[in-house]
Amino acid sequence: MKPEDLKLLVTLEMPFGKYKGRLIADLPGHYLNWFAREGFPKGQIGQLLQLMQEIDHNGLSALLEPLRSKPREPLR
Repeated sequence: MKPEDLKLLVTLEMPFGKYKGRLIADLPGHYLNWFAREGFPKGQIGQLLQLMQEIDHNGLSALLEPLRSKPREPLR
């Protein structure tokens, strides 16, 4: 794992399947666990799904919150 992989989890959308368009970090645990049982896809998306499954399984999802883009405050 590289530190930039964590940022990808909160910016990259799932490119296929039932949850297409949802951020990797927002995929439900049961979906990530299905991949863990059935096999992760090859390539970067598979590596990111595996990383997210580990994070979710170990209850560490809150650690990604500081990496999420925050809406900008309106100028006053």
